[in-house]
Amino acid sequence: MPDTSHVDPQDLATVAEQLGRQPRGVVEISYRSPDGVPGVVKTRPRLDDGTPFPTLYYLTDPRLTAEASRLEVAQVMKWMTSRLASDAELAADYQAAHEHFLAVRNEMEDLGTDFSGGGMPDRVKCLHVLIAYALAEGPERVRLGTEAVALAAENPDLRGSAIPADWPTAAELGIDTSLFED
Repeated sequence: MPDTSHVDPQDLATVAEQLGRQPRGVVEISYRSPDGVPGVVKTRPRLDDGTPFPTLYYLTDPRLTAEASRLEVAQVMKWMTSRLASDAELAADYQAAHEHFLAVRNEMEDLGTDFSGGGMPDRVKCLHVLIAYALAEGPERVRLGTEAVALAAENPDLRGSAIPADWPTAAELGIDTSLFED
């Protein structure tokens, strides 16, 4: 069982407030926003009661969860999934991200499954997972997560506060944001 003693109790209290419930299985704050708020937690693969919890990185910052939901409604997941089917390089990146996710999770405990999160490696079914993964691991780990964070950062209230100011922009990544206008 991973050691959770190094997780600051104040951070856990903040996460509980963000979630509206006590967090479960937290082993670290994997991402802290530029304004200092915990934004992503890393969780144990199995909860204290033995329940499998395969979500390695969990998005907690309400600003980011709201934006992830808005992007899901804007059909970003459908756009990303369609690209996986036609872009071999993107599909290979997503497969590598899936394998890395499993390797990191399995270092803590192997659940005996190849389920990672967010629909990996075949489809995109949860931007919350992809945004959490990208913020926890950085913009070079999972291209679709990096893109999701860049799209979230198009919200001017988020760049520099909830998302690093130097995160790649949608324009730098070649994303036509007009595809997702309200």
